[in-house]
Amino acid sequence: MQIYKVGGAVRDRLLGKPVTDIDWVVVGATTEEMLAKGFRPVGADFPVFLHPKSGEEYALARTERKSGRGYGGFTFHASPEVTLEEDLIRRDLTINAMAEDDQQNLTDPYHGQRDLEERILRHVSPAFAEDPLRVLRVARFAARYAELGFNVAPETLELMRQLSESGELEALTAERSWKEISRALMEDQPQVFIQVLRDCGALKVLMPEVDALFGVPQPEAHHPEIDSGLHTLSVLEQSALHKQPLTVRWACLLHDLGKGLTPEEEWPRHIAHEHKGLKLIKAVNERFKAPKDCQELALLVGQYHTHGHRALELKASTLLELLQSFDVYRRPQRFEEFIVACEMDARGRKGLEQRSYPQADYLRGAANVARGVAVQPLLEKGFKGPELGEALKRERLKALKVYKESAAS
Repeated sequence: MQIYKVGGAVRDRLLGKPVTDIDWVVVGATTEEMLAKGFRPVGADFPVFLHPKSGEEYALARTERKSGRGYGGFTFHASPEVTLEEDLIRRDLTINAMAEDDQQNLTDPYHGQRDLEERILRHVSPAFAEDPLRVLRVARFAARYAELGFNVAPETLELMRQLSESGELEALTAERSWKEISRALMEDQPQVFIQVLRDCGALKVLMPEVDALFGVPQPEAHHPEIDSGLHTLSVLEQSALHKQPLTVRWACLLHDLGKGLTPEEEWPRHIAHEHKGLKLIKAVNERFKAPKDCQELALLVGQYHTHGHRALELKASTLLELLQSFDVYRRPQRFEEFIVACEMDARGRKGLEQRSYPQADYLRGAANVARGVAVQPLLEKGFKGPELGEALKRERLKALKVYKESAAS
């Protein structure tokens, strides 16, 4: 029995990056031997075990063969005869197909170390094209390592393009797709993930609503970058630069989908794109079964982001409606995430990345004013039920009018 550290742990150590998760491969062992040593089996698909003390995953060396569509369409074969090289060749990228023994001696049959040094994301073997999930994984690695200068090898991008055209991407489950998408959006350069998907034709399969934004112009006065797709990438980039949570990044990606529906004869204006985009945002949310908080914020940002930009011009009554829509009294965090998504939208424009956004503090102040209206005096006046709600609304409107006047003076 020989045990090797494999995959990301080896890759990140060689890159000088922190190693978080460690995966191990066991060569020359049987399931019975692993159980005898106290390892606990997990999963039904292939023999993976948890170490009795560390809890880390140890997998028996295995080969795999395509047997159906999608990520799960494989049969696995694990036996003591399977070699380390046979196990490594089934992996996605050369930089993930290296192994180390306990003396840090490197086994690198597919030249992963060379590709690390040359900053190339390259597939290990033609079997790469058998697993559609690898399209998303490679795009995610491109986003993760973009700051180090990594690029996808042209021949790998070509395989990704073939996979995108094969219909295999449609066989991915919503859960597997969302796991990769959500992880990619939380990388330092998530816009690279979207760009790589577009470069290989996967974006128009997975998110045609986002892909449709590229080539659609906007008014140059507000959008010096002009192209709606490039603007979306820039907004996503800003959300990462400002360390925003997944909810905000997802909303930034989807906020302008309605612009993809504007007839060409109306370009570069996009009248009512906020309302038109809601059905598209809803479709993308449902396609990937995004978490509820991501779904809700994306829809609200899509509908109201131009309200955010025009906050200083809004009538007090419109401002109150906006606050009510977000339920700022019980869910203040959601409104805060809306504000920062609007700010990312304002900054995601060529040459305007450092612009100030006074609307943010103005909206925060308005929310505080509305929340500050006391209920007790109205109860003491005898208001209750629907009448109490209306009275509370009137008092909040009064307070917002005063706030708006003081902010203008």
